[in-house]
Amino acid sequence: MNMNFKRKLPIPKEVKAMYPLSEELAKIKKNNDQEIQDIFLGKSNKLLLIIGPCSADREDAVLDYMHRLRKVQEQVKDVIVICPRVYTNKPRTNGSGYKGMLHQPDPTMEPDMLKGIIAIRELHMRVLLETGFSCADEMLYPENHRYLSDLLSYVAVGARSVENQQHRLTASGLNVPVGMKNPTSGDLMVMMNSINAGQHGHTFIYRGWEVESKGNPLTHAILRGYVDEYGNSYANYHYEDLKKLSDLYDKCGFVNPAVIVDCNHSNSSKKYEEQIRIAKEILHSTRHNEKIHSLVKGLMIESYLVDGCQNIEEGIYGKSITDPCLGWEKTEKLILDLAYLRRNEKNKDL
Repeated sequence: MNMNFKRKLPIPKEVKAMYPLSEELAKIKKNNDQEIQDIFLGKSNKLLLIIGPCSADREDAVLDYMHRLRKVQEQVKDVIVICPRVYTNKPRTNGSGYKGMLHQPDPTMEPDMLKGIIAIRELHMRVLLETGFSCADEMLYPENHRYLSDLLSYVAVGARSVENQQHRLTASGLNVPVGMKNPTSGDLMVMMNSINAGQHGHTFIYRGWEVESKGNPLTHAILRGYVDEYGNSYANYHYEDLKKLSDLYDKCGFVNPAVIVDCNHSNSSKKYEEQIRIAKEILHSTRHNEKIHSLVKGLMIESYLVDGCQNIEEGIYGKSITDPCLGWEKTEKLILDLAYLRRNEKNKDL
């Protein structure tokens, strides 16, 4: 085998014992979970915003962003629930580049997985302690989920992972909403099959154990656009796309039909400022069709402190080192605008 086994890493139980979640924080997280789950169960008409940096690259800037986000949440809490993105591991299309805080707690240094495991748990815990937010993260590595399983209120399965059996089966054993992105090809049936697998129970091997999952009824769709064989991006957030997805849900007969629309990636062709227009267009669509209104539970938006993105060596505080993001001023205005639209959604002349 062409691998160098460097060291044995601590198992999740050991890391959780080193960095335990207090009863008080567990209660806050439980309340957040309930508020988010009520949206997916149709008990709440609030809009879910999964918003934050493309990658959580440095603790100080991420915490700065979260404190600002907390203040905005208080202004819009009557109509919007914010679940911040704290994405600590990143898929790379060709395998190269920054793979997230899990791999490199310091993006300028060599990978260190032990430090990374500790860093991502500490970051999620600090966000919860200092702001009351329990966050969203991508389940890039299913076997690593348990390092954060007591801290996350939302889990996303990415476009490159959605066909993977282990991701689907692990999702079926989680008790928080899990979003399945459409694959990069745009094949919606791949996504729907993944949702079906997540909503049903299975017996499988997980972390060396034979486990039995009960199925996760909160498994749902994420539309993120797609790319053709020539590398051209195409959107799938328009009214017609949402109607098509609603019809697919009817045909498949899944429980709790739901979608989160990713306003960036191929939906915006990674033109980050387009997220503003796209988010508002989606809300416009929900006002013109009751089934679409019921289906669309929220939006996914990439934003940080500074507009755009940068190379790692530039070192600009609060600017993305992966995909370009909306800066803070645009983010704050967008959230307030979305809250205004949501409060007035019955007025179709807006």
